[in-house]
Amino acid sequence: MTDFTRCTRRTMLRGGAAAAIGGAVALSGAGVAEARSDGRRTGTGAARRGTVPYPFLKGAFAPATEEVTAFNLPVTGRVPAALDGRYLRNGPNVLGLEDPRTHHWMLGQGMVHGVRLRDGRAEWYRNRWVRSAGVAAQLGEPYHGPVPDDDFANNTHVIPYKGKLLAVQESGPAPYELDEELNTVRPYDFGGTLSGAFTAHTKYDERADELHAITYYPTWDHVRHLVIDHTGKVVRTTRIPVADSPMMHDFALTERYVIIFDTPVTFDAAAAEAGAIVPYVWNDKHPARVGVMPRRGGRVRWFEADPGSYYSHTLNAYDDGHSVVVDFITFPAPFFAAGRGTLGDGPSALGTPRLDRLTIDLERGRARPRRIDDRPQEFPRIRESLVSRRHRYGYAATAAAMWTAYETLDGVPPDTHFGNALIKHDLLRGTTQTHRFPKDAAVSEPVFVPAHEHAKAEDDGYVLSYVHNPDRGAADLVILSAQDFTAAPLARIHLPATIPLGLHGSWVPTV
Repeated sequence: MTDFTRCTRRTMLRGGAAAAIGGAVALSGAGVAEARSDGRRTGTGAARRGTVPYPFLKGAFAPATEEVTAFNLPVTGRVPAALDGRYLRNGPNVLGLEDPRTHHWMLGQGMVHGVRLRDGRAEWYRNRWVRSAGVAAQLGEPYHGPVPDDDFANNTHVIPYKGKLLAVQESGPAPYELDEELNTVRPYDFGGTLSGAFTAHTKYDERADELHAITYYPTWDHVRHLVIDHTGKVVRTTRIPVADSPMMHDFALTERYVIIFDTPVTFDAAAAEAGAIVPYVWNDKHPARVGVMPRRGGRVRWFEADPGSYYSHTLNAYDDGHSVVVDFITFPAPFFAAGRGTLGDGPSALGTPRLDRLTIDLERGRARPRRIDDRPQEFPRIRESLVSRRHRYGYAATAAAMWTAYETLDGVPPDTHFGNALIKHDLLRGTTQTHRFPKDAAVSEPVFVPAHEHAKAEDDGYVLSYVHNPDRGAADLVILSAQDFTAAPLARIHLPATIPLGLHGSWVPTV
């Protein structure tokens, strides 16, 4: 029996890859599939349906194969002169994959893409792999310094923090610090104060100058709430007991409370021992619940949550009298983090994600869910200065290729037509505006940038997103006016490379 108290992320999440290389693929569904020279797979699912597998390795997800640097980028339209900074986005970009059976999208090496804007010009585009020890070795480069126990090329988010640029990941790896040109500097542990796992979804309260995180790890019997204060160091850690080692991908923060979503996606030690690439499963025996804890720590009040939904990403949360309001994205349950069927190489769901609201009445002790918008959408964002405070506007993306990949089973995509769009929600009026893009124009996460530092209107600013341009076979950085959302883009910056559909990013203003 494996001693899981000694396991690290590397041994548990990469153990399945090593087993798969030897031919022992442990995926849920039907039997083992074989790779053929023409890129198809034989075996139970593929032979039955004659389909091409690996939706997370082709089309809009096809990984970049090289690092690119380009200057003085061509622009259609005009880049607003107020935009002075870098637009960055992280995402899985597998490097040197020899056997697709070893691949899972969430475990691809992180690659950060960036565009520098200044004085109405797009000065440069760069893409760089995050240099973990493994990536450095694959690229034939030296790795300076000791290798962290849970070393990983962090692939989920890239955030600015107190003059640092951090590539982050959940459940183990420390952040990697990057320089202004996206080169990897070193692992970052907040001045030696980070102990144990970190997260990809921090919440920064600008007024309090606090960075908050909920962290989890497969061998823990708890999750941790971390507070990093104005000194840039972890000053408080609160352990919250939970059963079954659940995956906690995101959380929510208000001025008074931390909101924790305990969902039925839990660590499966037997799957890890058998070599599963991602040993997390949907666990019907694990009750879905949401916890509310004071920001300074203390007793957690737990409320029953909808067992028919899987909590994905937070838009924002705020206090409203004796209630807490959380806007967030949900998938229909069950959600399969490891994928399903013989031909999956990424997460899978039975339907598309939607925008919901949960109002938690702390005085009456009840939680009331409500659907805000039932159109497919993900990666919700607000104006970052409003994190933990009441918001009116939110932005989200709908990407046809992503929904198709998530619902593909045994290489067979769903018989459904999806579109590509960015969505602006007015949560005060209950209305939406939609900026649509053509077929095959895969849309990434939108990021809001204020028009200037003291912009009073919440939506006075711009929405930036990487969008695939099917006519060029490469990506554009699209800039929309947030207050004229359905109008033609203010600018399209034509990039010299494709940017695969990925995860999260940030606007990093010039200081």
